[in-house]
Amino acid sequence: MTVTVSRLYDSYSDAQSAVTRLEAAGLPHSDISIVANNSDNWFSGDKKDRDADGVDDRAEGAGKGAGIGAGLGGAAGLLAGLGLLAIPGLGPVVAAGWLASTAVGAAAGAATGGIVGALMNAGLSEDDAHAYAEGVRRGGTLVTAKVPDADRARFDSILNESAIDLADRRLAWEKTGWKRFDPSSRPLSADEIRQERQLYGTMR
Repeated sequence: MTVTVSRLYDSYSDAQSAVTRLEAAGLPHSDISIVANNSDNWFSGDKKDRDADGVDDRAEGAGKGAGIGAGLGGAAGLLAGLGLLAIPGLGPVVAAGWLASTAVGAAAGAATGGIVGALMNAGLSEDDAHAYAEGVRRGGTLVTAKVPDADRARFDSILNESAIDLADRRLAWEKTGWKRFDPSSRPLSADEIRQERQLYGTMR
């Protein structure tokens, strides 16, 4: 029996590390998914900065006399399949894995389609699904994994490193009037994303 676990990260690099640790712990990359906000265009067809250090990873790899895999720290699993997608309410995202595929497929469905519907169908509560979707909308990166129930504690421990406290973050949003993720809302601009990330930094 498998269960679905999710965590939200303020930075893509923290989420990237979580994915790498999951794979190193033996979880197949087919059971992992990542969805990252791309409103500030950190990832595009011409420029790929997957470690979010401000330098095109292909240039880093070439500078080391290696290919892009080495430039990404040997990320040959899930992260090698990153691509650009548009998910209702989130705007442009960089994503890979089963959740992203499900979210895009569900986008034409019911009101709880898109990423919220995909998370709920995977077993998350409606409240958590809305909060995770809002977190990505506000600039975060979501990592979701299907893990064996018997090993959940071990994988939870891996995912908890550098993850935000979802309950605390949701409470902060609610104090500003937020209630739930709205897939018809306008995606945030790059400037708004930067402001959100600055706010997250003060909350840590």
